[in-house]
Amino acid sequence: MIRLSAAPPVRQAQLRVTTRLRNLHTTNRKLRALLASALLLAACSSAPAPASNDAARPYAGLEARPIKALAPERVADLLAGRGASYALAAELNSYPGPRHVLDLASELALSPAQRREAEEAYAAMQAEAKQLGKQLVEREAALDRAFGDGSVTTERLVGLTAEIAELDGKLRAVHLHTHLIMRAALTPEQIARYDQLRGYAGNGAPQQRGHGGH
Repeated sequence: MIRLSAAPPVRQAQLRVTTRLRNLHTTNRKLRALLASALLLAACSSAPAPASNDAARPYAGLEARPIKALAPERVADLLAGRGASYALAAELNSYPGPRHVLDLASELALSPAQRREAEEAYAAMQAEAKQLGKQLVEREAALDRAFGDGSVTTERLVGLTAEIAELDGKLRAVHLHTHLIMRAALTPEQIARYDQLRGYAGNGAPQQRGHGGH
């Protein structure tokens, strides 16, 4: 007669192995779940924020402008002959502008001759800048109309943009030239004082060029 007394220990061993495998699978599932959660959290924290509606529509509302490419404030500056940042290359490199020199006449202790030169430079700049600004606005308006009514052609596009670029360059040169005039009219001490008063502390005292500052 065959005895099966050894069977229960074998079955017990099998059960122990099966239980361990189940526990291992359960542990692995938990680890995988934790890993997935960690990866998801990392992805959420590092992903860029979704774009807002405003960022997706940066030009919304600009279609109501009379000239789409020019803000009303820009049009007003051009027609009034204002600098509108055209002369920053000069202004921020110790080449004062006549309008601000006149505004600071007392602080700079301008001589009568210097004041007269600043006034003449500013008046001449204004007259020419207004004329060029008016032409620039007209050319921008023509470009806007060409696209608006569908009459634009390649030839018309190239012609108008070339005229706009030329006018813009001339206008900038007009504004910058007055800064050359004032640089020659002022002393190095006055220019350094001008920079200080205007908040350009990093420029330092410039080396005078021109006719000796007189």
